[in-house]
Amino acid sequence: MAVYDYDVVVIGSGPAGEGAAMNAAKNGRRVAIVEEQDSVGGNCTHKGTIPSKALRHSVKQIIEFNTNPMFRDIGEPRWFSFSKVLKRAEKVMSNQVMLRTNFYARNRVDVFFGRAEFENNTTIIVKETPKGDETLRTKSVVIASGSRPYCPPDIDFTHPRIYNSDTILKLSHTPRTLIIYGAGVIGSEYCSIFSGLGVKVDLIDTQDRLLSFLDGEISDALSYHLRNTAVKIRHNEEYESVVGDEHGVILNLKSGKRIRADAFLWCNGRTGNTDNMNLQASGLKANSRGQLTVDQHYKTEVDNIYAVGDVIGWPSLASAALDQGRSAAADLVGTGNFRYINEVPTGIYTIPEISSLGKTEEELTAEKIPYEVGQAFFKDTARAQISSQPVGMLKILFHRETLAILGIHCFGDQASEIVHIGQAIMRQEGGANTIEYFVNTTFNYPTMAEAYRVAAIAGLNRIANL
Repeated sequence: MAVYDYDVVVIGSGPAGEGAAMNAAKNGRRVAIVEEQDSVGGNCTHKGTIPSKALRHSVKQIIEFNTNPMFRDIGEPRWFSFSKVLKRAEKVMSNQVMLRTNFYARNRVDVFFGRAEFENNTTIIVKETPKGDETLRTKSVVIASGSRPYCPPDIDFTHPRIYNSDTILKLSHTPRTLIIYGAGVIGSEYCSIFSGLGVKVDLIDTQDRLLSFLDGEISDALSYHLRNTAVKIRHNEEYESVVGDEHGVILNLKSGKRIRADAFLWCNGRTGNTDNMNLQASGLKANSRGQLTVDQHYKTEVDNIYAVGDVIGWPSLASAALDQGRSAAADLVGTGNFRYINEVPTGIYTIPEISSLGKTEEELTAEKIPYEVGQAFFKDTARAQISSQPVGMLKILFHRETLAILGIHCFGDQASEIVHIGQAIMRQEGGANTIEYFVNTTFNYPTMAEAYRVAAIAGLNRIANL
């Protein structure tokens, strides 16, 4: 058994692990990373963010082609199979793996492909490698092992018509009808993808409205547009049983409803990947959801072990995970540029997409903060008309007296890009955070950014006579 010595060993090569490994290596530490899959990138690249967003982009292009009258001169509307669209996503995944492999090579980070198992808090055995077991001795450990779909034991996920959000990427046909159980971010995104491919979708929501953490107006807009694509949304429902047969799947709900479809996709909850690494040998214990508890410096209760990314829970976003990993490495090497990640824009890649930052109207009302609203509807902007993407709106919430921006909520094409303009102003200190910035600054025309000027003028007009 080969034995290697390192300053830092990172478990997992997703965004969190990559961020930690790169920052530690750039600060002169000898770093190794352990990845259970046979190539780097983690679940983000192989099962989550990258494939689902690449799928979504391809489906969006198909929708645009089939709904744009200009393309009728080329031919009739066309529909593509799920497997054909997935091939495009696989190309993106391959490019991402190549890119990230080069990162590790350039920064001289050793990559071990195998399963990490603790011997103690400073020794990790890498199991199931091509060379057999290998031992890594280290001063510090960063656990960035990610998460996987929670799969309840009373559902047979080995059935060929029952999938979770990982195994759906192995779907080799396009079902005519699909049940998606769980209307969180992942469920809503896959709902958009499949309905965009012409699949009749039943979306089962255990809550009383979609994505209840969003501003109510944005949540309502998503519900409307999903229903407009023939999605049947069922709120406040829980499953009694899921039964697969040779013809499809029957979902029995506790409310007494029974639904049949060609396939079933489970998107309700995730669990941290901590159950297969002999965690107790390190002195750590995960909670019931497989997650680890950390302090405000991403340290676990074991002094030399950090944890970042999905394995610690909120916000479970690739963007936050990368920054968490970089910050954990900054703390363990003592560079002094540590940052605790507590404010992250939400990016939801439904069709149309959603992004938000800061407070919602409901939160501001409950906190009795005097706020006002500035809105711009995309249908009234030249760029949206030119690009034939009129669906959507930008909403700015600002303090009625100080004019400080309190929240930004965007629904529509490029929402996840548009939100960053407002984010930059919200991050300014003191009086520099003001909605007046958008009135006193000239934006390119025509652009989607123009929506900020329109929304700001509308908001200021609402308080002009108070």
